Amino acid sequence: MSLRSWLAATMGVLALLTLAAAVSLVVLTSVLDRSASTLGNSVEGVRLAEEVEVGLLSHERLVRERLTSVPLDDGRASREVLESSLQPQLAELRRIAATDGERALLDDVRKNVDVYLAQQRDKLETRVEEAGPPLDRALNGLEKVIEINVEEARAAREDAARLNRLADTVGLVLGVMLLAGVVAVTFLLRSIALQPLRDISQAMRRFGSGRKRTRAPEAGPTELRDMARTFNEMANSLAHQQEQQLAFLAGVAHELRNPLSALKLSTALTGRSGAPMTPERMERTLALVGRQVERLDRMVGDLLDSTRIEAGKLELRPEVRDARELAREVVELYRSGDSGHVLQLSLSETSVLVRVDPARLEQVVHNLVSNALKYSPAGSRVDVAVRRVEEEAVLSVTDQGIGISEDEKRLLFAPFQRAGNARQRAPGVGLGLSVARRIVEAHGGRIEVESQPGTGSVFKVCLPLAAMVARLPEAASPPASSLPPPEGTLH
Repeated sequence: MSLRSWLAATMGVLALLTLAAAVSLVVLTSVLDRSASTLGNSVEGVRLAEEVEVGLLSHERLVRERLTSVPLDDGRASREVLESSLQPQLAELRRIAATDGERALLDDVRKNVDVYLAQQRDKLETRVEEAGPPLDRALNGLEKVIEINVEEARAAREDAARLNRLADTVGLVLGVMLLAGVVAVTFLLRSIALQPLRDISQAMRRFGSGRKRTRAPEAGPTELRDMARTFNEMANSLAHQQEQQLAFLAGVAHELRNPLSALKLSTALTGRSGAPMTPERMERTLALVGRQVERLDRMVGDLLDSTRIEAGKLELRPEVRDARELAREVVELYRSGDSGHVLQLSLSETSVLVRVDPARLEQVVHNLVSNALKYSPAGSRVDVAVRRVEEEAVLSVTDQGIGISEDEKRLLFAPFQRAGNARQRAPGVGLGLSVARRIVEAHGGRIEVESQPGTGSVFKVCLPLAAMVARLPEAASPPASSLPPPEGTLH
């Protein structure tokens, strides 16, 4: 499980618990508010019903005893005051009534009160027994209203007490669950994420201190396993590059020793030999020395070019040239020597203008033609062609040599890499093609290869034409002073 999924699930559970607590609190608050409102209305109903009862009884006493006023809590009240206060109180009672039954009962009370008051207005000297039935019915109805409100108040109080206990239970349970969730998250985060992260950090620290065999344990969430796997792959790559670097140094030392040994032997024979130095012998010795010096110069030049490319300081002096002329010069140079091969040059009928550094492009063609000659059997043909394909200049070198397998193609342009057959057929340190590729890429082009083992190879250098180069934005062609280092380069 990934750390992101684990954290999302954990936070989701905690969020659900928090949401449940919030919803429960809102629901309980709403229910308690309704209970409190019901309780308040019931208390208010009891108070108003009692006030109506007191008003009716005071009115009955005032009429019966033929008084002008009766004492009340807020002072004395006359008959008119009592009659005028009864209707608003009954209307308020009906407004706060909770049920239809209570409202119907209050309607009956109001009718009986109206009948009672009408009787008192029609007969000012009505005897008490004549006024009794409507008044009694009104008072009995008010008693029932009081009983209903008292029962509602009792039920609301019990509901409030029950909800209060429920709220306490729910709050306690959710609090315990949240606390347990926080503790569980802390523990799991420590064991699932922090410990593997600490192991990776310690592995990196040990690797940085010089213990190159240290590897990080691939444990924990997916992200941390990927991090540990990436670190291990980097450590393995660095170890492999270190091995390649050591092998390269050994190869360079071996390759330099061969021409140096030949030079040393030539000078020793020349200086110590008792035989007279004939012109023919001197010519052979100088030819041998020249070949070895040229070989040393080529190896040192490749090393210097690789170093400049690695540092991003490859200098180019571009100018518009005809690619056909550059290819012709290289082919003529090799034709002037005894290469033991047939060099065939095929050129386009029209000019193929490119904006390049002539010396660097000749270096690339020299490298490709030299490789074709070295890895082809004696007497075979090497074809060099220049043609225009759409908006590109294509310079190809075709040989009939040993060929290249698919596995070898992947490392063909990597520095210090040479195929097994190539090591046996010709000396070198494996920098020529790497340098050639970087030079071509610095000109905005590319090198392609087509080959099968035993059937020869075709190397193609594709460069934009001079007109296309002029239309390209500056950013399309990287400056020579900021070339990135090639992949797989040893430091």
